[in-house]
Amino acid sequence: MLVVVICVGLLYALPNIYGEDPAIQISGSNTSDIDITTQDKIRKILADNHIETKSFVFENKSVLIRVGDNDTQLKAKELISKELGDAYIVALNLAPATPKWLTVLGAEPMKLGLDLRGGVHFLMEVDMTTALSKLTEQSIENLKFEFNNSKLKYKALNKDGNQQIVMQFDNTEDRNKAITKINGLPDFKLISQSENSITLSVSEQRLQQAKNDAVQQNTTILRNRVNQLGVAEPIVQRQGADRIVVELPGIQDTALAKRILGATATLEFRQVNEENTANLPAMLAGEMRVPYGSEIKYMENGRPVLLYKRIVLTGDHITDSTFRVNEYGQPEVSITLDSSGGKAMLNFTQKNIHKAMATLFVEYKDTGKRDENDKPILEKQERVINVATIQGIFSERFQVTGISSVDQAKNLSLLLRAGALIAPIQIIEERTVGPSMGQENITQGLESCVWGLLVSVIFMLVMYRLFGVFASLALVANLILIVGIMSLLPGATLSMPGIAGIVLTVGMAVDANVLINERIKEELSNGRGVQHAINEGYAGAWSSIFDANLTTLITAIILYAVGTGSIKGFAITLGIGIITSMFTSIVGTRALANLIYGGRRVNKLSI
Repeated sequence: MLVVVICVGLLYALPNIYGEDPAIQISGSNTSDIDITTQDKIRKILADNHIETKSFVFENKSVLIRVGDNDTQLKAKELISKELGDAYIVALNLAPATPKWLTVLGAEPMKLGLDLRGGVHFLMEVDMTTALSKLTEQSIENLKFEFNNSKLKYKALNKDGNQQIVMQFDNTEDRNKAITKINGLPDFKLISQSENSITLSVSEQRLQQAKNDAVQQNTTILRNRVNQLGVAEPIVQRQGADRIVVELPGIQDTALAKRILGATATLEFRQVNEENTANLPAMLAGEMRVPYGSEIKYMENGRPVLLYKRIVLTGDHITDSTFRVNEYGQPEVSITLDSSGGKAMLNFTQKNIHKAMATLFVEYKDTGKRDENDKPILEKQERVINVATIQGIFSERFQVTGISSVDQAKNLSLLLRAGALIAPIQIIEERTVGPSMGQENITQGLESCVWGLLVSVIFMLVMYRLFGVFASLALVANLILIVGIMSLLPGATLSMPGIAGIVLTVGMAVDANVLINERIKEELSNGRGVQHAINEGYAGAWSSIFDANLTTLITAIILYAVGTGSIKGFAITLGIGIITSMFTSIVGTRALANLIYGGRRVNKLSI
C-alpha cells in the first residue's frame, strides 16, 4: 500500500518538473470569433517572419501558440497584435510543458498564484452611486405599475437630488390613499408629507440587499466573462463591502487585461411602445412630445426605437445562451434564465404576446474627468441590439430572433453568456507582477524548503541514527505526496503563503517520529524486548500524535473557512501536509522498521 500511494503521488507530482513554455494566447472579442481563416492568417504571419513555434493549438474558442523563448514570445505577440488589430485579444501567457503521456493520465502541474507566476492584479470598486440611482429609477417604475394596477391617482412621480422619491397629488384624499398603499409595500419607507405631496425612499433593507447583490453578481459575472475569454486560472473574489479582486496569472499586459474584463456594461430587456411608434418622426422633429413613461433609443445603424422606461428584465438573470440557425435559415439566440428571471418573463409574456421586445445594451465609459472625491466620472452610452416579436408565452427558455447575421448572433450569444455587469466598476488599484519576480519567489521558496528539509534530516540522523533515516525518507515521501495532491486538486493554487505552509509542515512532520522514537527508547530503558519496544512505541505515541495533529488540522480548516486569498493558500498546504505527514510518519516508518527488524530476533536497535 505504501509503495502504491507514493508511486501515485510521484506520478502526479512529476509534471511540476517540466516547467512552462512562453506562449501567446489569442481570443475573439465581443465582435469577432476565431475561425479557420483567422488561424491561417496567424500561421502566415508567423511563417513570413520566420518565427518557429513548438505547437499551434485551437481549443476553447482561442488559439494557444507555444514558442521557444521570451524574446520570440514578445516579437510574435507584437506582430500578431499589429496584423489582427483591436478585433482580437492577443495576450502573453505561460503554458505547461507537461508531456502528453502524463496529460492523458490527468497529471498536470500545480496552479501557481500571481506572486509565483507573474501576471496582473486589479482591485475594483463597484460604483454604488450608479447602482442605487438605477435602483431608485426602477423603484419609481414599480410604484407607477402598483398605483396603476390599484387604480390610485397621483399627479406626478419623480426623484429629487437626494435619490428620494417625491409624489404629488391633486387633493388630500388621493394622498391618504397613497400613504396607505405605500405602508403596505415592504420596499419603501415614508419620509415626510405635506398637504398635496409625500416624500419616500427605498427601505434600508432593500438598499442593503441591492448593494450586496451588486457586488455578489458582479463578482460572478466577471468570473464568467474571464472564463469565457479563455484566461487560464483567473482569481476573481469579493473583498469587503464593495470591492472585487481580479488576478490574471500569466498575463503581463495591463491594458490588455482591461480589455479582457471588457466594458462596464449591462443588458436590459424593454417593451417597445408600438402604439406611438408611428409618431416617431414627429417626436424627433420636436413637433410632438415623447409619451409619458417612454423614451427614444437608437440601434447601431441609427434607427430610432421608442421603448417603455420600465425594465422587463436585466441581463444578470441570464445563466446560458447559445446561437443557431433555425429551420427558416434565420439566425437566433437561445437564452436560459434563472428561476426569478423565468417568473418575471412568464408574467410579462402572458400579457404581451405578439408584441415587440427590445434588448438594450448599456455601457458606462470613463470620460477622463474626476469628481470631488477623485473618482472617475462615467458617461452612459446606450444602443438597441435587436428588436423581436414575442411569438408565444415562455419563462426560463426563449429565443431572440430578428438578428441580421450569424456573426451578430454569435457575438450576442457570447455577450449574454459571459454576463453583463449589474453596476459599473472602477479600477482603483492595478499591479503587474513580472515573470522574473515570480521565478525569484519560486527559487526562494524552493531554497527554504530544501534548507528546512536538510536541517530536519540532519537532526533526525544525529539523534536517532537508523530510525532517523526512516523519518527522513518519510519526510521526502511527505513532500512528494503534498505536491501530488496539490496538483490533483482542481481549485488549489500555490502561492508564497502556500510555500510557507509546506515549509512549516516539513518541520512539523518529524514531530510524530520524535514522539515514537522517544517512546521506543523509554521502553528499551525499562528492559522491554526490541520487538515489544517497537510495538509499544508506535501504539503508545499514537494518541498524542493524533491529538496534536487534529488540533492543528482544525486550525487549518478555520483559516480556510474565514480567510481569503493568501490565507486560504496557507491553510490548504498546511491541512494537506498534516494529513500526509501522519500517513508517512506512522505507516511509512513502521513499514520500514518492519522491513529491517521484523520477523527475526534483534538484540539492539540503532536508535
